[in-house]
Amino acid sequence: MKTKLLIFALFMSISTMLVAQEPTIKLKAPSSVSVGQRFAVTYELNAEPSKFEEPTFTDFNFLGGPATASSMSAQYINGKVSRSKTVSYTYYLSASSEGTYTIPKASCKVNGKTITSNSLQIVVTKAADNRAQSQQGYGSQQSQQQNSSNVIDEKSLYVKISADKTNVYQGEEIIVTYRIYTQVSLSQYQVDKLPINKGFWTEDLWDNNTRVQQHEETIDGRRYLVAEIRKAALFPQESGTLTIEPLHLEVLAQLPSQRRRSSGSIFDLFDDPFFNSYQSVRKSLVSNSLKINVKPLPAAPDNFTGGVGNFSLQAKVDNTDIKANEALTYSVTISGNGNLMLIDNIDIDFPEVFEVYDPKITSNIKHSDNGVSGSKTFEWILIPRSQGKYKIPAAKFVFFNPKSKAYETKTAQTFDINVAKGDQTAMTNYSSKSDVKLLNTDINYIKTDNPKLEKKGNMFYGSLLFWVLMLLPILLSVVVILYMRKMQASRSDITSMKLKRATSLAKKRLRKAEGYLNQNDDEKFYVEIYQAIWGYVSDKFAIPVSKLSGDTIQSCLEERKVDVAIEEKILKTLADVNFARFAPGDSSAKKNAIYEQALQMILDIENQLK
Repeated sequence: MKTKLLIFALFMSISTMLVAQEPTIKLKAPSSVSVGQRFAVTYELNAEPSKFEEPTFTDFNFLGGPATASSMSAQYINGKVSRSKTVSYTYYLSASSEGTYTIPKASCKVNGKTITSNSLQIVVTKAADNRAQSQQGYGSQQSQQQNSSNVIDEKSLYVKISADKTNVYQGEEIIVTYRIYTQVSLSQYQVDKLPINKGFWTEDLWDNNTRVQQHEETIDGRRYLVAEIRKAALFPQESGTLTIEPLHLEVLAQLPSQRRRSSGSIFDLFDDPFFNSYQSVRKSLVSNSLKINVKPLPAAPDNFTGGVGNFSLQAKVDNTDIKANEALTYSVTISGNGNLMLIDNIDIDFPEVFEVYDPKITSNIKHSDNGVSGSKTFEWILIPRSQGKYKIPAAKFVFFNPKSKAYETKTAQTFDINVAKGDQTAMTNYSSKSDVKLLNTDINYIKTDNPKLEKKGNMFYGSLLFWVLMLLPILLSVVVILYMRKMQASRSDITSMKLKRATSLAKKRLRKAEGYLNQNDDEKFYVEIYQAIWGYVSDKFAIPVSKLSGDTIQSCLEERKVDVAIEEKILKTLADVNFARFAPGDSSAKKNAIYEQALQMILDIENQLK
């Protein structure tokens, strides 16, 4: 009997765990709200969805969302650890009239299966009377500063650009923040035009999933709700006075259609609890521009490669004891804060006996509110062609540190490589000396009588075959020497190699971009498109990445006498791709058009430069 009970309890425990693991979606919302009151509706899942179908709120005013959140939990039951994940989607709504309404269902897909939530009834009652509340604070200030004509003055709503510094060195990072200052309720905003910012390399520090940051601020006696909507890191690529161009926005403001004496607090960007009814007003905003004074870098050392920031250097090798003709891997990693993405070369004077392949470059770039940081690794494959003991010299990296206002050099360690004899029977040995052999006898007596010489058959010595075999090693040596010199010259001509590989590398990146396009991965799609175009232009016109700008490209096109129509098309493509990189919510058709436009630009340049 005990055994049966134990089996039954075990079966129930397993069944309970299986039920708990079944994916579900639950709707949470208040049962009652008043007219004009802001409230939250949350759809909570106990699994990670592959696709979430957003509901349509036809009976309510949509104020914002969804705000997503996720959490992990773990339980230890009967010696086993079970983990669960909760994902929630929160929407902010308000009701404009009394009555009983239904909050709609939402659905999602988990592991290919469609899950549907419940629906809820919500009762909307008459708006609460706020006249008994305190007459102090943001609400009373707003009632004094806004009239009933629904006209928004420039002091009540505006957008502003600010930078952490305006006097910098060329290549130094500038963190630019875009903020909305408002004394009215906003339901949404949309970026109409992103600044191109000629002369700057731009890295967006926020992605589409970054939540808008809000705080309160008092300026000239007026209290504002301030929302940070974008943050970017700019790296000036030329000296002089450069301009950070304005940001163009379109906002949807919620203004009262009936004046009502009330007070309170509305420190939420999307909250408007004071009026029984309101109307939506669209308004276009244009931010200020900023002037940046960019100082040129001091006279640079010969081995300076363009790094500006604060960096460290580390080198390593995977093996120090190998045989001739075997490969080893040598890598150098640059870490720190600054223009890591613009560092594309490190010169190492490897021993001549090593055959050196072009380095594989791996970037691990991170973006945060503090700017751009991370690491960049250069990895070489080396093949020693002769036995002996060799030294890989210390890698050196020279960069300009804006804080110390001087060039600094980081030096990595050296490595001693012991190369044993390889498997080949014939191998050049650059470090050995010829052996000296002594004769068994020092002097032999000369025969004094007349020797009798006879010709016996055809002799190999002096024949045509003899001379061919004698001259063949010399000819082969000359061919090998010429070939090696040609290969060495080809490797040293970095500009020529980049020019030859420009088209193939650009098309390779475009193929990767096409893959991300099919996967609906907008961020990686635009990164690949952007790097394909700018990398192609840099290699094709032999312009360092650090000096790329619309002006330099236009000058190169004019020098090459490129057709004016093609030139305008190329510059428009660069501007469109740069804009599309930061424009949120692009349609699939627009992304396809950007892809085709980038590909056609590369083909146009190829045809013009043939």
